[in-house]
Amino acid sequence: MRRSDCIAKLAGLCLVAGLLLAGLALPVVGAAGLVSNRMGDQVAATSVSLVNTPPPLMSTITDKDGVPFAYLYDQYRVLTPSDKVAQVMKDALISAEDRRFYEHNGVDWLATLRAAMRNQSSGSVQGASTITQQYVKNHLVHVLERDDKGGQVKAQEQTLARKLREARIAMHVESQLTKDEILTRYLDVVPFGGTIYGIAAASQAYFETTPDRLTVPQAAMLAGMVNSPTFLDPEARPDKAVDRRNVVIDLMVANNKLSPEQAEVYKREPLGLATPVRPLPTGCVGSGPEVGFFCSYVVNYLTENGFDLDQLKTGGYTIETTLDRTLTQQAKQAAEAQVPKTTPGIANTAAVVKPGRDRHEVVALVASRDYGLKKEEFQTQFDLPSAVENKFGAGSVYKVFTAAAALEKGMGIETVIQTPNSYVSRVFRGGAPSCPSTGEQATYWYCLSNHDSSYPPQMTLKHALATSPNTGFVILEEKVGLDAVVDMASRLGMRETMSTNIAGVQPDPSAERQDLRVSQADFYKSAGNASFTLGPAPTSTLELANVAATLASGGSWCRPTPIRRITDRYGKEVRAEEPPCEQVVEEALANAMVVGLSEDDQERGTAAAAAKQFNWTRPALGKTGTTEEYKSAAYLGATPDYAGAVQVFNDGTTPKGICVNGGPPRLCEEGDIYGGTLPARTWFDFMSKAHANLPEKPLPAVEPRYRLP
Repeated sequence: MRRSDCIAKLAGLCLVAGLLLAGLALPVVGAAGLVSNRMGDQVAATSVSLVNTPPPLMSTITDKDGVPFAYLYDQYRVLTPSDKVAQVMKDALISAEDRRFYEHNGVDWLATLRAAMRNQSSGSVQGASTITQQYVKNHLVHVLERDDKGGQVKAQEQTLARKLREARIAMHVESQLTKDEILTRYLDVVPFGGTIYGIAAASQAYFETTPDRLTVPQAAMLAGMVNSPTFLDPEARPDKAVDRRNVVIDLMVANNKLSPEQAEVYKREPLGLATPVRPLPTGCVGSGPEVGFFCSYVVNYLTENGFDLDQLKTGGYTIETTLDRTLTQQAKQAAEAQVPKTTPGIANTAAVVKPGRDRHEVVALVASRDYGLKKEEFQTQFDLPSAVENKFGAGSVYKVFTAAAALEKGMGIETVIQTPNSYVSRVFRGGAPSCPSTGEQATYWYCLSNHDSSYPPQMTLKHALATSPNTGFVILEEKVGLDAVVDMASRLGMRETMSTNIAGVQPDPSAERQDLRVSQADFYKSAGNASFTLGPAPTSTLELANVAATLASGGSWCRPTPIRRITDRYGKEVRAEEPPCEQVVEEALANAMVVGLSEDDQERGTAAAAAKQFNWTRPALGKTGTTEEYKSAAYLGATPDYAGAVQVFNDGTTPKGICVNGGPPRLCEEGDIYGGTLPARTWFDFMSKAHANLPEKPLPAVEPRYRLP
């Protein structure tokens, strides 16, 4: 090299060193030359924001006993205090990344000058970043700018200006945090590949351990990954990971953290990775096929009550739910026992709610289907047990609303009602079956008959609820008025259901068909459709269960909730915006309805055979339902301890009936399912187990005015 070139290069190195020293000194001496006061203010503001902005944290969803079953996150991260991180992890990181960490003020001047000289020769601007500088960059990229791609690029660009800004911020940070705080924060924020962030997540994912239990080889491998987690991925490139780990172990020897003899032993150890390497599963699919429906309901509930999904994925909440694992398993097994999960086109769903005057806690939401993404294995992400997913209706279960409206109009459960074998309603129109009137042109009356001719021409309302004659409840609907029956359905619990249209989705004002533009409630009222009491419209299984809970709670309606307690990352309780409970019917009326519905499992009731099959003997309210074309059937029931509903319905693309006799459940041209078959069997199966160790409780007393006015 010519002498003139050497002199020029030496001058350039001196210039670079001078620029670095001048730029870095600005925050300390307050000079204003290369960087303006405005930029100095921006640096100070950024450092303050960096110190005071916590990183995204995983939220944890637990069952009622505090056992986690689901995790929500974009960045799998769990904050770990310094005393919960093994000293060997700290030693490995400092030895590999910043040996003089405890000696500098955020910038290692000697290393910076050496790097500047190397970079001047190579044209690069890399190297010499301290742990504090790396913390600054990682916090900018993965916390402050995590939703801003442009900001992330700017925080990583290889320019002298970015290096100077990063160094100045690092010095500000060092003036606000202790070395131990910086090291701890760095270990919490740094990525370790994929969605794994921070030492706690990395310890679990790679070694199925915790940071305080890391060994020297494990700590060395993780310390070696921080600057290139993808290239040094130990699962994809184990040889490179071992080589880098061993380099870190040698650096620990050079830093007097290990003896050479110890190092040789550690370097001979295998990586010892978890098999497979996986972070905790995220989202409701990751929670598993059994509790995924409950998880989805929790997320939907919270996003409807003051939280947004990003907040849940980053807030570090602990969400303690009302999920009862044991009852969930019992209900899941019962649902699959009646309808195997692989049954084409048929789903069996169940929901269980605890009655109460101040809260209605959801304890189980299951389906015969598994929750998941594998359609070929009959998995689904549709909220089968909680949303309005039974598009064919709950059938005669809706007679409950007609009976309650009748009691509110002054009748009693022993009132005798007319139950002729067939009937033509000249009050209401439309609906199937229908028949043309003999009067006004294009007017249709409502013509119907009972299931068979075995019904007497009249019976008490209590007997009618147990045996379910269609004509009697249409006649009753005429007497009390359709508006009163529809309103009663909403009041007792069918609120979201009644707000959907007759297709089971939110009304669409732009739809061509008028019945799709309005809610079910408005449609049935305006159309004068008498079929409402026979339950032909889309229905939520969970809301049916909550109707039973409302009756069993003395007429107190509470929005069903899956939440017991929510705490934020600091342990402070956070409340969801839950509506207050309402006394929707008089307590005496609700008690009369409970007793009026108490004979469905008795000898003459439609669920008697199912109750007998599972040796059910305790007092309970119950009601079966079957739709006109056998595409769905339901059972609603409750004791003072648990209220539950089951719906079996066609969830396929072919609108056929469901056959249950002469073989396993299947779709068929003419169905034969009834509410007293698969739905009632499912209910009595899991409810008999749920009540096995509970004392039997009597039904409430009925005031005389609600018995026989």
